[in-house]
Amino acid sequence: MTDLASATVAVADRLSRIQPSPSTAASARAKELRNAGRDILDLTVGEPDVDTPDHVKQAAIQAIQDGQTKYTPVNGTPALRRAVAARYLARDQVTYTDAEITVGGGAKQVIFMALTATVDDGAEVIVPAPYWVSYPDMVRVNGGTPVVVPCAEDDDFKLTPAALEAAITDRTRWVILNAPGNPTGSAYTADELRALADVLVRHPQVLVLVDEIYDEIWYHPEPISNLLTVEPGLRPRVLTVNGVSKTYAMTGWRLGYGVGPAWLITAINTLQSHSSSCPSSISQAAAVAALTGPSEFVHRMVETYRRRRDLVVTLLSDAPRLRCGTVPQGAFYLWINCQDAIGATTPDGQVLQTDAQVVLYLLEHAGVASIHGGAYGSSPYFRISFAASEETLEQACRRIWKAFAELC
Repeated sequence: MTDLASATVAVADRLSRIQPSPSTAASARAKELRNAGRDILDLTVGEPDVDTPDHVKQAAIQAIQDGQTKYTPVNGTPALRRAVAARYLARDQVTYTDAEITVGGGAKQVIFMALTATVDDGAEVIVPAPYWVSYPDMVRVNGGTPVVVPCAEDDDFKLTPAALEAAITDRTRWVILNAPGNPTGSAYTADELRALADVLVRHPQVLVLVDEIYDEIWYHPEPISNLLTVEPGLRPRVLTVNGVSKTYAMTGWRLGYGVGPAWLITAINTLQSHSSSCPSSISQAAAVAALTGPSEFVHRMVETYRRRRDLVVTLLSDAPRLRCGTVPQGAFYLWINCQDAIGATTPDGQVLQTDAQVVLYLLEHAGVASIHGGAYGSSPYFRISFAASEETLEQACRRIWKAFAELC
């Protein structure tokens, strides 16, 4: 038996339900082409393009020097739990106890463990589309069924109460709300959350996973609306997930957290006790500094992202065959409608039939790496990240403009 055959037999059936992350694959392909000598502008990466703040790095160094290099409690150090609780008390006026806080190796791990703890075979999870690429596969690998609900461009790609009501069945276990959303940057108003909450109140078996990883990358003067502020009665079934990766440029530190009902947090912590035991003690010390330290870094980053957002929207506003789906209210992505490019012919005679082919055309013909809309459950669109320098963005937009002008 060959090594490949042996590996195939050894891999669990659950792995056949999922695919590698499309965003990771797109970034890897861009790097391959760069390493081969191609001039590639990579707009696939979902991480800040700046370094972690100095005071955060110094806190990690100090933790090492102080010997904070041992196991911590499964649900994080007391200092980190206090910092997380203080953040939600200040922002949402909601108090969380230690029993309602979990800390993991990134927000992604917290979400995965929450689904593992609650999704049995046949359970349904409502996933509004466009969605972050990992949601459906996380549901599938845990034996559940993702119920993908398309969200229209006219609704700013947000879930409507009618669509939510229609998607709920007696097998529904979760609905996932991601705002500001990846890939669209859309977020719900208080009135929109109130309307969704009215539906959820009528279906007490449905849990709500609120993914707020981009909540501080927000371009409006008023604070982002929160489901529990709108409807406190949902608290016994809402898990809110966040982390330090996006806001504090700490993607590699792998530190996320969640707050929710004690029964769910206990289940998540039990899983973690048998998997990673606890997050990195050093990353936890750094996260405390991030959450409790000066906020000037975050304010500067948001203003930088705002300028970049306005730049790419302006440069692509009159690009042939393209339309910005919506001006993002948060996060650092632009979601671009390429419907008018479907059916067009490239300079080398290829007819573009899908947004995946559009993205490949941009990569091969223009040297711009992006991610196709199908990866997010919504076509025909593609996503670019503006977490890149203005020089890179200007050059990329010129290339995109020229590539689409050359279609016929």
